[in-house]
Amino acid sequence: MKLTGAQIFVECLKREGVKHIFGYPGGAVLPIYDAIFYENEFEHILVRHEQAALHAANGYARASGRCGVALVTSGPGATNAVTGLADSNIDSIPTVCFTGQVPSHLIGSDAFQEADIVGVTRSVTKHNFLIKNVEDMAKVIRQAFYIATSGRPGAVLVDIPKDISLQSCEFEYPEEVHIRSYQPASLADVDDVLEAATLMAQARRPMIYSGGGIMNARGSAALLTKLCQTYRFPVTNTLMGLGGVPFDDEHFVGMLGMHGTYEANMSVSHCDVLIAVGARFDDRVTGKLSAFAPDAKIIHIDVDPASISKIVKADVALIGDVKLVLEQLLTALAAQDFSHQQEALNMWWHQIDHWRAKKSLSFVQEPDAEVKPQYVIEQLHQQTKGNAIVTTEVGQHQMWAAQLYGVRKPHRFITSGGLGTMGFGLPAALGVKKACPDATVIDIAGEASIQMNIQELSTAMQHNLPIKIAILNNSFMGMVRQWQQMFHGSRYSHSYSDSLPDFVKLAEAYGGVGLRATTPQEVREVIAQALAINDRFVLIDFVVSKEENVYPMVPTGAGLHEMVLA
Repeated sequence: MKLTGAQIFVECLKREGVKHIFGYPGGAVLPIYDAIFYENEFEHILVRHEQAALHAANGYARASGRCGVALVTSGPGATNAVTGLADSNIDSIPTVCFTGQVPSHLIGSDAFQEADIVGVTRSVTKHNFLIKNVEDMAKVIRQAFYIATSGRPGAVLVDIPKDISLQSCEFEYPEEVHIRSYQPASLADVDDVLEAATLMAQARRPMIYSGGGIMNARGSAALLTKLCQTYRFPVTNTLMGLGGVPFDDEHFVGMLGMHGTYEANMSVSHCDVLIAVGARFDDRVTGKLSAFAPDAKIIHIDVDPASISKIVKADVALIGDVKLVLEQLLTALAAQDFSHQQEALNMWWHQIDHWRAKKSLSFVQEPDAEVKPQYVIEQLHQQTKGNAIVTTEVGQHQMWAAQLYGVRKPHRFITSGGLGTMGFGLPAALGVKKACPDATVIDIAGEASIQMNIQELSTAMQHNLPIKIAILNNSFMGMVRQWQQMFHGSRYSHSYSDSLPDFVKLAEAYGGVGLRATTPQEVREVIAQALAINDRFVLIDFVVSKEENVYPMVPTGAGLHEMVLA
């Protein structure tokens, strides 16, 4: 079967099971878009900015379990996608981005809309390709999806010169992939598993610290919950791991890290065995490294050998697929004797309950006072019964959402973790809604962050994606202002917005519904109103107290046990 490169592109996506692709056309990819015109097995969602295409693909991947796919043109189209690629890669989200490129003979000549996107993205992708021959098109696309979705997932870029899209060759789809230099691990070494199980059975103050790897290895969250419930081990999730254990499980002590709960941070600081599951010891989690779990033996479970002992030295390394390794570990633990551990474990839980009594996330909402941002999150949780899929932008609202929304299941809290990308939440919510059309999808945003990609309201309207957007509007870049208050003498240098749009009118201008709440009573009313509207997007402008801070907070350079409490 002889096909053009553009037709091969379409055929490969079909063979990969792609159902949705997010993109924006331009000159270098017009042959591909022409081939898509005749295709009805997958849907193209037209975004309004290439960065949004990548964020939407990210949200789609995390909600659906499929690889996110984006298509953009050369030059500025490709460079606009770089932030989204970096975001997906650092958070280990399987994403394949196809970029157009100028014709092969013009590469290196500074042609119109040319950019060396392979060079630009080398440090922010798991791998990237420049296709030089049309005969390589199918093989490269097959490898791109395999690399993006296997091992530690990540972002892969495929750069396609325009002439390659127009050339023809015989099409044969490679069913299998063999890359000699890339062989992801699956099962951990049996002796290492036994050593870890023995160490866990001897622990007097055990602690499980789980991260985004629990989300990437589908099905592993149930095994993590089984582990903590069977052996009464306390467990904490990172920002990326929220939902790995239900928020209301008695063994869950909350999120840890810079804005983690008092009990989570103190438990990690005083444990004697720390089991890290699919986590990479990010600086926002560890705080001062020398003070991080100083007395603990470290068991590190991760699919990526490069993550082992990269930041914190592991005493036992279990390298493999998190789900498979947890199955191995549960089998090994079943043969261990935990009876002698119970008295010490009772004392450990007594200490944790003492830390819990601090109620470090508590706040007071007076009925006649200005709206607390925490109260908005609490009401969103109550009225959705915790069943919405939440995306967030980045800032104070992100931390309040992580602390207070209460995530019961995996893949229900979708946020930008490692890169901390403002403007992530709205396009990510669109990707989530496309993946899960029957779910209630809420983007919790700040008035500064939402404006980074607010043009995607047009995408929501065109593609009938009735998401909810909850803006916590304090007129500040809230987290910037908080740091300026705490560490820069309250000098609010360029963190206050003197001019903001009328978000209600803006929502209406884009064809959606705009609502506003300025009192606690109105907060309850507009949330109920928004949840009842399902034929278009709803944007709610919650006018909240301007100088509320996120607590607890671990200052930069401090240990987790040195939290600042409200």
